[in-house]
Order: sequence, then C-alpha cells, then structure tokens
Amino acid sequence: MYMKLDFKHIQAAHCENGVTTSLLRHNGISKITEPLAFGIGSGLFFIYIPFMKINNGPAIAFRTQPGLIFKRTCKSLGISVARKKFSSKEEANRVLMECLESGQPVGCQVGVYFLTYFPREYRFHFNAHNIIVFGKEDDQFLISDPVMETATSLSSYELERVRFAKGAFAPRGQLYYPKERKEVTDDMMRRAIKTGIKRNVRDMLHIPGNIAGIRGIKYTAAKIRKWRDKLGVEKAGTYLAQLVRMQEEIGTGGGGFRFIYGAFLQEAYAYHPMDELPEISKKFTQTGDLWRTAAVQASGIYKGRLGSQEDFNTMSDYLFEIAELEKQAFQSLSKLKWPS
Repeated sequence: MYMKLDFKHIQAAHCENGVTTSLLRHNGISKITEPLAFGIGSGLFFIYIPFMKINNGPAIAFRTQPGLIFKRTCKSLGISVARKKFSSKEEANRVLMECLESGQPVGCQVGVYFLTYFPREYRFHFNAHNIIVFGKEDDQFLISDPVMETATSLSSYELERVRFAKGAFAPRGQLYYPKERKEVTDDMMRRAIKTGIKRNVRDMLHIPGNIAGIRGIKYTAAKIRKWRDKLGVEKAGTYLAQLVRMQEEIGTGGGGFRFIYGAFLQEAYAYHPMDELPEISKKFTQTGDLWRTAAVQASGIYKGRLGSQEDFNTMSDYLFEIAELEKQAFQSLSKLKWPS
C-alpha cells in the first residue's frame, strides 16, 4: 500500500502549536504562524496539582489543557473541527485510514514513552504529545512530529501503541482535524487575536482557586520553601526535577512558552498596531529568562550540587518574582484600548 498526501512538514517549538499551524496551513490558512496559533488559542498558563502524580511528582503544567489550543484557534477563526476518541483500536485505525484515503491528514494525541524515533532519554510517561499522520507506505505510517526536524514514520503496531498509551491523559486513539477550507481575512485575525488575549488575561488573573494562573505560581513558590523540611532533601529534589521536566522537556515548557507568547504579541502588533504590545512582549521574554534561571537552580538541587534551605528559598524567590512580572504583564494586557 502506498498513500502519501501532499503535505508539508513544518518544524515548531511545541507540538500542539505545530500541529495546529500545519493542519490549518494545509487547509489554506496561510496567515497562521506558531506564535499566532499559541496566542489565539490562549495557550499560556500555569497550574500545580499536588494531588495528581505523574512520574512520582506533582502534576505541573505551563500551558493550557491539551487540545484547547487547536480547538480555540479554530473556533476563533470560525473553522469547524472534527475530534474523535475510541474504545476500539480497530475502529480507531479504520477512521484514521478513511481520513487518509479522503486526503485529510489528522492530528493525533499520543504517549511519548513508546515513540521509537525519540532518543531514549526523552521517552517517559507523558500522554499529551501531538503528531500528524499524513500517509502510509506498506506498514509504515508517515508522521509529521513538529518537534522533529524532518518527517518520520511509525509502524502500524507502534502507532497503535502510542495512540492507546495508558495512564494520565490517556489519548484513547484521539484524532482531530479542521473540517473545512476557508479564507481567513485580516479582520478575522484581528478579532481572533483580541479574543485570545482577553481569554488569557482571564485564565492567568481571574481563574478561581489558588493552584492555577498567577496565584498558582505564588502557591507553588510558597510550597517550595517548605519542601525541604516536609519531604526531605531527596524527595524535594525529585519534586523540583518534575518541575524542570515539565518546564523544559515537555515541548517547550515554561520558559519557551513565555518566549512564544512574547513573539505572539509582536506578531499581533501587525494586526493591532498598539505601542503597548511590543513593550509587554519584552516582559514575557524577561519571565522566560527567569523560568530558565529557576530551572538551573532546581536542577542543582536535584543533582545534589545544592541543598540548603537557602537554596530552596532562592528557588522560591525566583517563582515569586516571575509571578509578579507575569501579573504586571497580564494587567497591562487587560488595560489595552481595543478599537471598536
């Protein structure tokens, strides 16, 4: 069997941004870029869930819930979406083949642990990675993984295995794609950018509770100060390693997402030429740098080079500083005077 769609692989910094961008570009939306997809999809976020454990550490995320970037971006641009999950592996494969036979590449949510084209050191149990399937040659499915430099492939068994990975965020064979081709005008882009920014302001400044958004960063910072005494140095180091893993190894992570959001605000300026946007963009670049600095500190503790209470306090201080800067940035975005 030989079936290869006319599809262009695009490398991206983050998987869901990349899948969103590639699928929309394939459907004729040439204006979309990775930063615009991330910003319109209100992808920037933070949440710390102490009662959910992943790889023996608390669940920490630096982006919105998997699937929302694609869903929100398409909705904001008026593009209807098909998304399906399956209880049957046979049904999941049948629908995938129907899509390919009709000329439709599809996004798939998959687990990372059994992705054979990933280096072994990057494979661990995380089930919210996104790839595109765009063809099949004999028993090999053709794969566009946005974090890879070139297109690759997985055997039928390998693809089925990652599509039905077990554990938290189990993908259940999930696939998705835009259902239509349509022209997207500059006015539509302007409205989508405005919607994306306002929603991100809401999610980071006004979401209820203390574990998400800006309050979530402060909550985590306060917890880190207590981890050494409460958990012991070794377990506390494991928790910090989890933060670094979720920040730096899952797609782009904490620092990278802030850089992408800064790039989004710069690209948004072309559609909304407000002088505030480039200035606020610089704040997100600054917080991206601070997240990276915090990751170095956390790694030092995990690897045993650091370990005093003062080292944990320094780590905590970084997060409090990040929270304040991101709060200022989102407050500035909330005060933008949008044209009517």
